[in-house]
Amino acid sequence: MTLNSGSLGALGNKVGGPAYDRTAVRPGIVHFGVGGFHRAHQAMYLDRLMNDGKALDWGIAGVGVMPADRRMADVMKAQDCLYTLVVKHPDGTLEPRVIGSIVEYLFAPDDPEAVLARMADPQTRIVSLTITEGGYHVHQVTGELDTSDAGLAADLVEGATPISVFGFVVEALARRRAAGVPPFTVMSCDNIPGNGHVARKMLTSFARLKDPELADWVEREVRFPNSMVDRITPVTADADRDALADRFGVEDGWPVVCEPFTQWVLEDDFGAGRPPYEEVGVQLVHDVEPYELMKLRLLNASHQALCYLGYLAGYRYAHEVCQDKLFVDFLLGYMDEEGTPTLPEVPGVDLFRYKRQLIERFANPEVRDTLARLCAESSDRIPKWLLPVIREQLAAGRGIDRAALVVASWARYAEGVDEQGEPIEVVDRLRDKLVERAQRNREDPLVFISDPDLFGDLAADERFVAAYRSSLSSLHERGARATLEGLAG
Repeated sequence: MTLNSGSLGALGNKVGGPAYDRTAVRPGIVHFGVGGFHRAHQAMYLDRLMNDGKALDWGIAGVGVMPADRRMADVMKAQDCLYTLVVKHPDGTLEPRVIGSIVEYLFAPDDPEAVLARMADPQTRIVSLTITEGGYHVHQVTGELDTSDAGLAADLVEGATPISVFGFVVEALARRRAAGVPPFTVMSCDNIPGNGHVARKMLTSFARLKDPELADWVEREVRFPNSMVDRITPVTADADRDALADRFGVEDGWPVVCEPFTQWVLEDDFGAGRPPYEEVGVQLVHDVEPYELMKLRLLNASHQALCYLGYLAGYRYAHEVCQDKLFVDFLLGYMDEEGTPTLPEVPGVDLFRYKRQLIERFANPEVRDTLARLCAESSDRIPKWLLPVIREQLAAGRGIDRAALVVASWARYAEGVDEQGEPIEVVDRLRDKLVERAQRNREDPLVFISDPDLFGDLAADERFVAAYRSSLSSLHERGARATLEGLAG
């Protein structure tokens, strides 16, 4: 069965699907960045609501702005925006469900005006974002808007047709203001500390470069709720497509696979209404920060703690690393001794249980999350997830040995060759600069951390430098596994 609207009635008993009339669903949310995570998370929650007969005026209109998004556009068009979400349980059980909450997909390079028209429509009341950590153009050290991106520069030219996410959001807000239409809420769902605050600051800064009066209006009228999102969603593999077709009879050009666990903590701050998210398990709170820091400094930073060391040691999947006691002890040591001391109290959460649950999630053999995925775009991740832990630990006079080793393992990984002499494909928007520096690690052990755009003044901290230098030397001389054994000893 090829998945599309006409074949929904042919879904077998083992595959769930929309119990609502999709022709009655009207777009109320425009979403930038329709990838695996959005489809396994925010779109899934809306589908739950719609299956309860609610939120039918909150359908999603997806938007792609990057050339690579054309493939998603083609799949969405062929499948009437339907896709299969497959939950992979640790015992090998697969739980497939067709999701119908995305009802439109617009590929911006083909028709930018259609995107702007949808965003300017009063029916659109939320614009949500999963545009990756680097999509907010934050200078890693100053925290201000980094305008060096070519897309932003092009969108700042007077009269230009938008090509960037920022360009579309600001132009749509300008049109709504001019037409007397209330603004939409901008809802960031990316892994950034204070993602709503960051979205507000960066978008307002961009708007100010175009039109100071518009920026004042955005600052005054537009809501930017913070959120914390969590669900491990690996890259879809051909084996996932084959399993869906062979075991359930569904041919899906781009299904999504994910773990059973899901969490969404959302600040209840919306200017033009919102779906009743709380009715399907979303935690609506006044202050997201404690939950956000918990996730970023424990889950996300732990992903960084396992991926480079694991890859150097010869592993290729997260579950392989987390079935190795040496690595598990290292991860728990980082979380207990270095990550947790930097956290405020997290209401309603047992942190001891949360951290052990993280190890169980990472060790799920069915998810098959690749270390290569976790190692990608490190320059946008380490500065936001791990370096704040190091700085707070240094300021408090507490231990940093494990976190310093993680930074050193990134520097060693970025050299582009593993411990067996095999090439490593470094995936990062700053790849050339990172690899060039890393390949000088042996002659100048501090060259990698001497980049002020990524590390600020950490290279001037004697305690961090000593721990980092020792770790990097051990990785070069003894390798990842022996380095962990030495730390444990």
